[in-house]
Amino acid sequence: MVYYHELYNDVSFGNYFSVMWHGLPLDLSLAGYLTAIPGLILIASAWTQSSILRHIRQVYFGLIAFIMACIFIIDLGLYGFWGFRLDATPIFYFFSSPKDAMASVSFWFVLLGILAILIYAALLYYIFYMALIRERKPLKIPYRRQNISLALLLLTAALFIPIRGGFTVSTMNLSKVYFSQDQRMNHAAINPAFSFMYSATHQTNFDKQYRFMDPKVADELFAEMLDKPVAATDSIPQLLNTQRPNIVFIILESFSTHLMETFGGQPNVAVNMDKFAKEGILFSNFYANSFRTDRGLASIISAYPGQPSTSIMKYPEKTDKLPSIPRSLKNAGYSLDYYYGGDADFTNMRSYLISSGIEKIVCDKDFPLSERTSKWGAHDHVLFQRLLKDMKEEEQKEPFLKFVQTSSSHEPFEVPFHRLDDKGLNAFAYADSCVGDFIKRYKELPQWKNTVFVLVPDHQGVYPYPIENPLDGQTIPLILLGGAIKEPRVIDTYASQIDIAATLLSQLGLPHDEFTFSKDIMNPASPHFGYFTRPNFFGMVTPENQLVYNLEANTVQLDEGTEKGANLEKGKAFLQKLYDDLAKR
Repeated sequence: MVYYHELYNDVSFGNYFSVMWHGLPLDLSLAGYLTAIPGLILIASAWTQSSILRHIRQVYFGLIAFIMACIFIIDLGLYGFWGFRLDATPIFYFFSSPKDAMASVSFWFVLLGILAILIYAALLYYIFYMALIRERKPLKIPYRRQNISLALLLLTAALFIPIRGGFTVSTMNLSKVYFSQDQRMNHAAINPAFSFMYSATHQTNFDKQYRFMDPKVADELFAEMLDKPVAATDSIPQLLNTQRPNIVFIILESFSTHLMETFGGQPNVAVNMDKFAKEGILFSNFYANSFRTDRGLASIISAYPGQPSTSIMKYPEKTDKLPSIPRSLKNAGYSLDYYYGGDADFTNMRSYLISSGIEKIVCDKDFPLSERTSKWGAHDHVLFQRLLKDMKEEEQKEPFLKFVQTSSSHEPFEVPFHRLDDKGLNAFAYADSCVGDFIKRYKELPQWKNTVFVLVPDHQGVYPYPIENPLDGQTIPLILLGGAIKEPRVIDTYASQIDIAATLLSQLGLPHDEFTFSKDIMNPASPHFGYFTRPNFFGMVTPENQLVYNLEANTVQLDEGTEKGANLEKGKAFLQKLYDDLAKR
């Protein structure tokens, strides 16, 4: 709260004590875990005066001091980017590509972080040493050591009480510290070491997670949310003037509706996106399914919703079994390419793309060192230049499906472009200019008349910050553009990234039955809603009810609209069935 004082500048002095008081259960639980080994060492010291026990204590407390320092400082640094307390996600990102995991922050930020960790660890160890390690006088084997050992064993076993959180039915979890309607207060009360440990131990047994209701009830509710056959009295409005267009997905790093004047956002930032919204087909009530690229890609390409407690990209054996737009189009004769200026191995991306059917992946290693001047690899303008060059050389290879994933509009927002004073907005304006320039040049090619561009962000990013309304943190644009578009229009139907697959394949006259979670946005018979998750909540939005449910506190966080609460049980059923599916993959 002190470090993020700008975020907490309107809270009272009493709020600090409320946070500490309500956060005690997690603190005591973590303390119980960490005290178990010292308790056993203390029992052993009743039987021997060996100096080995003292060395074990030194090593143990040194290790604990360092681990706690790492967790607390990393949590402090990441909260500003992510908006939730530390979980196991950074481990996945770091070990898949350490370079990319650190690319969001500057060298000095990392250096200061390391220094803070070392200082914090030294301070903790000093406290441990003075209170628990240093011997004021030599230890002696106690009289009646059997009785003393038994007493110490019982006391150590009693740590089970704070570890479990008492004797109630529910065991210790993050919801224990939620006490306020203000989520900032609840986040501050969470012990990040407990949050990390809890997340790390809930990466498997997916069929045991998010059990909200009887399986049969979940099945019935979920069946109502699936894509429906086209009714005899209805027809699917055709958005394209051909069934076999070339398709180019432009996946925009961290873009959101807040950057577009079209949606009432910032003017003079995403000027090309605003222009495309008028020239193409704009989906005006569209939501990102999650909060990070690995989850966003799976939502876009495989119509697989993001998961709060994990990322399916961590499990290649599961992504191998996912349906995908590329694989569906490959069967229809499309060639498949993926362009990305960064590291394609980050978050297991390469294995996912290959298993989804992508035939050619162009990434940072395919650019000369002189062009890899961004922390993420090649800047966006270099990426689009390469894509355009390849397209000109491959004029005869139609129809094609190409994905291009941008990266420059990501922290640390260092771009070769200087139009706006705000560093973050300037980076978004740069990425927007790269897309605009690419499409302007592509219009000169003969392929334009038979091409549809799908402009969609991978997730919403850091602008604006902070976002108090969780709905505002998920709104993104979806725009279809190109010569293959019949006519410009605005579609107000509520949807999310997972609905792109069914909608696109339906427009192409291709089956999409294997995309369980995807719905054709243009099908009047289908239910229409936007769905999204983050590590601490899920949301389901329809015109009648906009609902967000907090998964840590197990309470409704936001409930608006003319039919309040209508989406609660549906949203729970959707998440429960998602984890059923994840367990079976």
